[in-house]
Amino acid sequence: MRLFRSREVIGIASEALDFALEASAETHPNEYMGLLRGEDATRLGLDRDGYVITDVLIIPGTVSDPYSATVRNDLVPNDFRAVGSVHSHPNGVIRPSEADLDTFGSGKAHIIIGAPYGPNDWKAFDQSGEVRDLPVYNVDLPDPEAFFDFTQEDIDAELDR
Repeated sequence: MRLFRSREVIGIASEALDFALEASAETHPNEYMGLLRGEDATRLGLDRDGYVITDVLIIPGTVSDPYSATVRNDLVPNDFRAVGSVHSHPNGVIRPSEADLDTFGSGKAHIIIGAPYGPNDWKAFDQSGEVRDLPVYNVDLPDPEAFFDFTQEDIDAELDR
């Protein structure tokens, strides 16, 4: 079973981007790192096929300093909606390093956020480290409490995707 889904990532929800920007600023001068999860665009009211990034997962045990952030692989959840990664560069350089490229092998979208962590201080990259377009969508996100409100039918439907 693959960790990352193969459908295209078509954008990011503004709330998810805001969260990542704030988390990066709060972690400064250390790097911030998280994983990205997406929701089917049609479930968010968009007439598009693909995923919109809606969540930033914070992985317990992440070790961070001003030059890198390392996630413990054994603590990464096997999530059907995982679509990529996000991390900050406290030095403000918004391009992937060689170490970043080594982690870009999975997922469709990888975001780097640079200091000072403003609304334009980020870029999205594909698996090979090339800049990619990632529109920001103002969509209503599902209630987080609804995450725990599911039935066996919901589980079966998710597994059939």
